[in-house]
Amino acid sequence: MSSKTSETRERILESAWKLLADSQASAVRMSDIAKQAGISRQAVYLHFPTRAELLIATTRYIDEVKDIDARLVKSRSASKGLERLEAFVEAWGNYIPEIYGVASAFIAMQTKDEEAGAAWADRMSAVRHGCEAAVEALARDGRLTLSLSTSEATDLLLGQLSVENWELLRHRCGWTQARYIDVLQQTVRAMLVE
Repeated sequence: MSSKTSETRERILESAWKLLADSQASAVRMSDIAKQAGISRQAVYLHFPTRAELLIATTRYIDEVKDIDARLVKSRSASKGLERLEAFVEAWGNYIPEIYGVASAFIAMQTKDEEAGAAWADRMSAVRHGCEAAVEALARDGRLTLSLSTSEATDLLLGQLSVENWELLRHRCGWTQARYIDVLQQTVRAMLVE
């Protein structure tokens, strides 16, 4: 990829990110992104043949810029399941406030916008994978509660870590971020650990 092509692609992704974060849950069209990036709509389509591809690429670009992999090192390198679980809850829980604007837009758009739904499903698939890895580490250690299968425990953890739950506790109930992380770690320990 030439540096000009790479530069244009990055401008498109930055523009999509900005519009999604500022969208107040309205649809973000390819023409809006092109205008924000200062290029033609056709140029956007040259880089991203479909809107779904652009939206998915935008969420992955945000993760790259915010270096989600570095944030997950502690969880991924944990030697014990409980340590992995707590580190994952901390990493994802502290990441939510940074992506909240974009996440809110996707959540609001997904019911009426198939492409936004696909992009959000792609990101939640990655979060589910992290939940599954933590649950499997607990199971390997013999610490996963016997009352849940690994699939059920993964589902339960994913539900607890949802952006909607974070929004409820932080915005509507007024919890501090530190309290949110602390209570969430306690809660998932009580639910999942034998």
